[in-house]
Amino acid sequence: MRRLRLLYAVLLAAAALGWAAPNALAEDGELVTQERLSYALTSEGSVQVTEELTWRFPPGEERHGIYRDVQVRAGYRDQENQYRYYELSEVRVSSPSGAPTDISILDEGAYKRIRIGSPSQTVTGTQVYIVEYTLDGVLNDIGDGTAEFYYNIVDSSNNVPIENITATVSAPAPAAQVRCFFGAFQDDKACTATAGNPARFSVARLEAGEGATVVASYPVSTFGPLTPDIRTGDPGANDGVVVSPQVSRGLGLLALGGGIGFPLLAAAGMGMLAWRHGRDEQYVGLTPGLVPGAGEQAPTTRTTRRPTVAVQFTPPPGVQAGMLGTLVDESADVVDVTATVVELAVRGFLTIAKTEKRGFFADDDWILTRRQPPATALALTPYEQALLDGIFSDGDQVQLSDLKNHFAGTLSHVRTLMDREATDRGWFRRSPESVRSGWRGLGFVLGVAGAFVAIFGSSVAAGYLGDANLPLPPALILGAGLIVSGIIVFVLGTRMPARTALGSAMLAQSRGFERYLATAEANQIRFEEAQDTFSRYLPYAIVLGLADRWAKVFAEVAAAAAAAGQVVPMPTWWVGSWGPGGFSDLGHSMDSFSTAAAGTFISTPGSSGTSGLGGGGFSGGGGFSGGGGGGSAGGSW
Repeated sequence: MRRLRLLYAVLLAAAALGWAAPNALAEDGELVTQERLSYALTSEGSVQVTEELTWRFPPGEERHGIYRDVQVRAGYRDQENQYRYYELSEVRVSSPSGAPTDISILDEGAYKRIRIGSPSQTVTGTQVYIVEYTLDGVLNDIGDGTAEFYYNIVDSSNNVPIENITATVSAPAPAAQVRCFFGAFQDDKACTATAGNPARFSVARLEAGEGATVVASYPVSTFGPLTPDIRTGDPGANDGVVVSPQVSRGLGLLALGGGIGFPLLAAAGMGMLAWRHGRDEQYVGLTPGLVPGAGEQAPTTRTTRRPTVAVQFTPPPGVQAGMLGTLVDESADVVDVTATVVELAVRGFLTIAKTEKRGFFADDDWILTRRQPPATALALTPYEQALLDGIFSDGDQVQLSDLKNHFAGTLSHVRTLMDREATDRGWFRRSPESVRSGWRGLGFVLGVAGAFVAIFGSSVAAGYLGDANLPLPPALILGAGLIVSGIIVFVLGTRMPARTALGSAMLAQSRGFERYLATAEANQIRFEEAQDTFSRYLPYAIVLGLADRWAKVFAEVAAAAAAAGQVVPMPTWWVGSWGPGGFSDLGHSMDSFSTAAAGTFISTPGSSGTSGLGGGGFSGGGGFSGGGGGGSAGGSW
């Protein structure tokens, strides 16, 4: 019960002080120069993990510390209502370099986030952290007389490049077989693996978004029964503590006060933060969309008022369709990525061809072919290069449906790069996605804590609140107050990302261009420029939801050109014949392509948490990076 009282105190402090949302993901220059990992397997099938990380923070920047995301839940045999659980315990952190090692552990769904560092202290330069913890139920009984330790020593969701990765795996007996894989999710590139006790593994370098997986096989008789921890819910318990009626009533009144006070504090605190930090900056005295000249400065102010914008006939200079979408809604959405694919086709980096359906119920599909871009093509940004390389990782031609269940890791990496690009361009002071995710995460934690208190609080705290003698159950009111507080934090947290004055100027230009796409008429477009104009602006129209309207305008242009004895040529990036609707059919097809690509890009295979339960790194047809159970990744905050 002492833990319940501690929970109440922590939640009250969180609501009163307004925990700071995590900082942006690792930026350019951040690097783990060495990662030494040690895994000690016990006879019960648990693993004692030691991670020694030499962390170089971004030069010239301050951070509070690092975080480690440790997987504790994984799917079980494709069951929707069951999952495999790895109990995390005995978490300890030290720092030989003297960095702050305060620990907070957050529930991130399938992961537990170990956040290391102090909100009131910052660190710079290179720091060394030693993180220790235990995970239960990690070993797998393959069923053929062997047991496997099939584990992601670096999860592919990792956000920071890592060099000099070494890992040792010790057990009650030497490993009979070992394997090691590294790279992006499902890559099967081999890394160094040496059998023995301990078994040894090494990888020279991993980029952000890459992971490493090791497999070590042992005789199953080395261990006791290896039964996976399969769960469908979280248990509650009552420790039987009893206090006097006076103390019980006092605690009950405190719980009632918290149930009422937490939402008020959350609303007041979040409202103040949203007003101070969640409003966009704008230049004072400049026409919306204009920026100060070179060497000039202009005062700025924060405001929620959207300025009136004029029609702009071109997109903001140097702003690609995907970046415009990221700027407009402060989020690198999947549609921004799929529109970027179309934009890369328009710029000559690939072609798109629609395949013929092979059955009445068959879905549309497309073939993407990589091309040598023209000499005049603009250089690719990091997110465009990552997207192009991810699509054509297996060759210069790929069918869109073949990317299904294999592209989610690349998509996540590309979206992170787009989010970082928007910040690096000076449109936001901090990554909008990390700001939004941080506040939503805090709101979720408060809501889950409230639900736990409301459901289990009365029984768990029966010894404390049983004699409160109040008209309403105190735990229910406290839980409801925490849930409402979590909703407030979650909702208002979406308002926290804010554009800089430069970002607001680019937004005004983007809105002006959006107005042009929404109002352009066929008689405003010259026949000889129609195909080029249609193609160049189609990706922007896809991002802004105006693709069908934009295509209909050019269908009218093509009809007028035909009546005048002229032909509007077909775009060269589209391979195949025109449909009877011409530009309208192509615009609708690109809308369908964007929708299908979005579904394909976000699709994931069955969870890897079932490794060792009917298949493994040796007996299941071969392993790959990201195929193991458990694993950790991280970044800085």
